[in-house]
Amino acid sequence: MKNLNRWVYAIVGVITLLVAGLIYAWTVFAKTVSANHVDWSAASVSLTFTLVMAFFCLGGLIAGILSKKVKPRIYVLISAVLFLVGFLIASMTGENIAPLYIGFGVFCGLGAGFSYNAVMGTISAWFPDKQGLISGILLMGFGFSSFIVGKIFAFVAPADGSGTWTGVFRVMAIVVCVILAICSFFFVRPGSDFKPPAPKKEKAVREPACDINTGQMVRRPVFWLIYIWAIMVSAAGLALVGQASGIATQVGPQVESGTIATVVGLISIMNGIGRVIYGAIYDKKGYKPTMILCKVSFIICALILIAAIQSQSFGVLVLGFVVGGFAYGGVTPVQSAIISDFFGRTYYATNFSIIVTNLLIGSFASTIAGKLYDMSQSYMSTVFMMIIVTVIGFVIFLGIRRPKDSDTRAA
Repeated sequence: MKNLNRWVYAIVGVITLLVAGLIYAWTVFAKTVSANHVDWSAASVSLTFTLVMAFFCLGGLIAGILSKKVKPRIYVLISAVLFLVGFLIASMTGENIAPLYIGFGVFCGLGAGFSYNAVMGTISAWFPDKQGLISGILLMGFGFSSFIVGKIFAFVAPADGSGTWTGVFRVMAIVVCVILAICSFFFVRPGSDFKPPAPKKEKAVREPACDINTGQMVRRPVFWLIYIWAIMVSAAGLALVGQASGIATQVGPQVESGTIATVVGLISIMNGIGRVIYGAIYDKKGYKPTMILCKVSFIICALILIAAIQSQSFGVLVLGFVVGGFAYGGVTPVQSAIISDFFGRTYYATNFSIIVTNLLIGSFASTIAGKLYDMSQSYMSTVFMMIIVTVIGFVIFLGIRRPKDSDTRAA
């Protein structure tokens, strides 16, 4: 496999994340599950998404810590088994919500985390000259997953109050397991003698500001500023993703579930497109313009959503979801590229697994948004929460500075 063109590995990485990223289709799954269990509160259903994101982070952290000892293909195989077991357990959900929490929340979350770290830590190593772009391309698969899987799921398991979704989960268990098992054979790290192809036009490749291990990284104040910034923007994005179906239903109560799934899927489409665009911008312009664009987009999204809810205009809502998906598309490629740019590539797999844990905190945004809806019976509270965390993120951003040479020597 080591003789393959590096873009082959990139394609396999996109496919892997396309499958693992189905955890983001929860907002579509939740609509069908809630229709089948009308006695469950929005907060209790939203907790499933919080759990899956929390264990996603935990899986990525474990994979990152052991990345020097365990081959990445083993992680992808483990991920395949976890998804198989997770969907089968979740399919056993009856009146008790616990199997859904354990199956989808715990097992599928862990599986996604293992795959995510294996892809980002392995495939990106083949592209030291295009860290922002390759991060965006790989993460595009993660973003598109919700749209593709969500549309298929909404078609075969509509929100009609039936229990057909449990059977669909059993089929997904097998399909996901097989795809990940096949992809695992392509996960190999480049050798120490690997050099990227020379560009057609001579251009300077920016070297990392420093190359330090995780212990040194977490002692840098700038890392914690990046970490808090990531929590805030992740919270804004996850609140939108987790409550998108509910917001769409509130604005368009007569709109068919298939149409709502399509509109919600626009968030994923723009998320995927945005990740490539943000990655390219990071490579060319650096972290500052990229992070500013991300935050401004979130504010514009929130303002559009306010207008949509107040006017009950489904067309305006669609525009809000498009902008919101694009805004959220900037979060993951920025934190992926900035860890490599600021702290180096030698310890990237472990360092990256640490920054991803921001989702452990940010994932509670969906549960909080669900609770706020239970209290107010309006998703306007979710939009206001998005504005608050985005503003906090902007304040934190003002203190972020790329390490200098003197910082490197002191490490």
